[in-house]
Amino acid sequence: MPLSLATPIAEVPGITERVAAQLRELGLVNLGRLLAHLPLRHEKIEAETSVAELLPDRIGCARGEITATRVVMKKPRPRFEAVLIDEGQRLDLVWFNQTYLRDKVRPGLRLRVQGPVKRFGPGVQMSNPKFDVLAEDADPPSTQARIRPVYPASERVKSLVIEKAIDKVLDLALPLLEEHLPEPLRVAREMPTLADAYRLIHRPQNEGDAEHALRRLAYDELLMLQIAVHLKRSRLRLELQAPALAATPEIDRRIRDRFPFELTASQNEALAEITPDLASRTPSNRLIQGDVGSGKTAVALYAMLLAVGAGHQAALMAPTELLAEQHLDSIEGILKGSRVRIALLTGSTQNEQLLADIAAGKVDLIIGTHALLAEQVRFKSLALAVIDEQHRFGVHQRATLREKASDEKSTPHVLVMTATPIPRTLALTVFGDLDVSVIRGLPPGRKPTKTRAVTTDLRPEVYDFVRERLEKGEQAFVVVPAIDSMSEVPMSDVGSGMSDVEGKPSEIRHPKSDTSDIRHPTSDIKSVRDLVRELSAGPLAGLSIAPLHGRMNHDERQRTMEQFRSGTIQCLVATTIVEVGVDVPNATIIVIEQAERFGLAQLHQLRGRVGRGKKSGVCVLVSDLAASKAAEATDAQRRLQLLVDTTDGFRLAEGDWELRGSGDFFKAAQSGRTPLKVADLFRDRTLLDLARRDAMEWVMRSPRLDRPEEALLHRRMMKAFGTTLGLVVVG
Repeated sequence: MPLSLATPIAEVPGITERVAAQLRELGLVNLGRLLAHLPLRHEKIEAETSVAELLPDRIGCARGEITATRVVMKKPRPRFEAVLIDEGQRLDLVWFNQTYLRDKVRPGLRLRVQGPVKRFGPGVQMSNPKFDVLAEDADPPSTQARIRPVYPASERVKSLVIEKAIDKVLDLALPLLEEHLPEPLRVAREMPTLADAYRLIHRPQNEGDAEHALRRLAYDELLMLQIAVHLKRSRLRLELQAPALAATPEIDRRIRDRFPFELTASQNEALAEITPDLASRTPSNRLIQGDVGSGKTAVALYAMLLAVGAGHQAALMAPTELLAEQHLDSIEGILKGSRVRIALLTGSTQNEQLLADIAAGKVDLIIGTHALLAEQVRFKSLALAVIDEQHRFGVHQRATLREKASDEKSTPHVLVMTATPIPRTLALTVFGDLDVSVIRGLPPGRKPTKTRAVTTDLRPEVYDFVRERLEKGEQAFVVVPAIDSMSEVPMSDVGSGMSDVEGKPSEIRHPKSDTSDIRHPTSDIKSVRDLVRELSAGPLAGLSIAPLHGRMNHDERQRTMEQFRSGTIQCLVATTIVEVGVDVPNATIIVIEQAERFGLAQLHQLRGRVGRGKKSGVCVLVSDLAASKAAEATDAQRRLQLLVDTTDGFRLAEGDWELRGSGDFFKAAQSGRTPLKVADLFRDRTLLDLARRDAMEWVMRSPRLDRPEEALLHRRMMKAFGTTLGLVVVG
C-alpha cells in the first residue's frame, strides 16, 4: 500500500510497534498527525565535551553516570544534589527548589546535562541544569551545537521519543504535502513552501529556520480563518435577504419619545451606523460593544421598535432567565401604554398558547433565553434578532436564531451586544463577519466606581464599611463563588492543543493561563448560604439580608429582586447570577469574596452592578492575594491590579488578553476551544492584518471558493474552521 498522510503510524517505515504504541497514546495515530505535532519551542544544545573539558563561566554540555544523590532541606532554598562521573572526572549538579527530582534522578542513570558551569571546590558544578536520561542505545556525543525541537509530550511519552520518530519519517512525509497557496502569492509574501516549512520547523539548522517556518504556518492558519470569515459574510450578503426597516423622521420621533432620557452622543453615533443597515434588504450583521452601563440596550430597543413599526417581529435573547426578566421589566416600563405586544419566553414560561401566539404574529417583541432556539419556536415574520451578552453564546446559537425566518432565502437582521469589550485583533477573527459599533462613556450623571483590593484579614473593616453605608439608606451586593459548601466552582483556565495537517486536531492539551472548564471542590469556598448566616449573626446583624442564586425558582427570584429594588432588602448575597442585567440605582457597594477565583471580565461585569444611580459606587475585591504590579506577581494578582487601576472595559480587555492569551477569548466567544493551533493573535497581529487583506481580495475574486484549483485550500479551511465558525453551509 502506498504511503500517505493517513497511513497508520505502526505501518510507517522506521517506526517500531513499541514507539507506535507510545505515539498513539498522544493521539498521533497516523503519519499526518505525527508531522503536524509541532514543537512547543526550540532550544540550543551546545556541543558536548567531556567533564574534564568543561570551562567555568560558560554554558556546558556533558554526559556521564549518576553515582550519588541527596536532598538538602535547608531554608529558604532546599536543594537536590547529584554527582555525575565521566571517565573518572566528577561534575557536581545542584537543583534549587526542585527536591522532587529525587524520584527522577537516581544513581545508575546516565544523563546528558547542560547548564552554566561554575568552579566548585577543586572541581566544577552546574546549577539547575537541563537534562536527558540516556538509553543504552543513545546517540554518541555531538561535537557541534544544534537547535533541538521540544515537543508537547507526557509523563509516559517523552519529547525525545517524538523527536526521534519525526526525524525518521520526515524525509518520507514531506513529499506527500500538497501546496495550497498559489505560487505568485507565496513568492510575493516571501513564504517557504508548505513542505519546506515543516522541514524547517522539525529540523532547523538555526533559529532563523524555525522562525521562517512558523511565519508560514501561522499565516496559513490566519489566511484560512479570514477566508472562512469572509466567505460567511459573502454568502449572507449575496444569497439572503432581510426585511427593510426604515427609520423615517416620524418613526424616529415616536421611538425617542418613549425613552425617559436623552440618548448620549455615542448612542446616537451607533444608531447612525445601524439604521442604514436595517433600512436595506441586505442582512445586517453587527456587533455593538460598549462598557458596562453604556446604554447598549436602549440602542437595541430602538432597532427592535423599527422592526415592530414596520409590521414585523423582533426577538431579544439573553443568556440567563434573570437577565431576560430584567429586560422585560425595563422594556415594559418604557413601552407602557403602547400597542407593542411583549412576551417572555424562557424554560419556565414556555407553553403551547405562547408558542401559537408567536407563530401567528400576535406577539411583536419576544424576550427570551436559549428557549428561543427550540425547534418548536416559530415566528410569523422575524425581522430582527438581538443577542445580548454575545460572549455567552457561540456562532451556532446565532446561526440557529437566524434560521427562524419564514423561508430559506430570508433571514432577520442580527445585532449582537457585549459588555465584555473585545480587543480589535480578536474582533477581526471570530467576529470578523460582523460590522462593529462601539458605545463609549457612561450616561450623563453616572460616576465611575472606585475599586479596592484587600486581603482577607481586612474583612472585618470591609463589613464595618458596608454596615455604615447600609445604615445611611444605601444597598449592597455581596458576591461569592458558590451557592453552598457542597457546590463545585468553575475556575478560570483553558488549554490548547496542537494542529494537524490532515485530520482532526490532536487531543493533547497544553495549559495556558486560564481554564474555565476545570472544576474544583469547594470545601474552602465562600458560599451564599454560609455567608448569609455569618453576616446575619455578625457584622450585619439586624439588617435585612437575602440570598439570590440560580437554584431559586422564577417566583422566588422575582420576589427577591422586587424587594431589593424597593429597598426592603438591604443586602443581597448572590452568586454570579447578578453578573448581568441587575439594575438597582440605590445599590452602591459590591463586595466580591475570593475575587481571585473570578475572571477579569466577570469581575468588571460584577462591578458594573453598582454606581448606576447618582451616587458613586464602591467595589471591594476580597482575596488571599494582594493586588500587585510587580514582575513576580501571579496572573491573579495582576488581574486584580488591572481592575483597581481602571474602569475602562476596553483597557481591561487588552490587559486581560495580554495575561491570558487568545485561547480563553475564543472559548468565551465560541463556546469551544481556540481553533488556532500555530498562530498567536497577540504575537502575530501584523501577520493577521496581512492575511485579512489577502483573504478579502481572494473572496472578492472567488465568492464561493469553488474553483478547481481552490479545492485543497477549501477542504483544509473547512477542517480547520468549518465547525468553529458555523460554515457547514459553505460548500
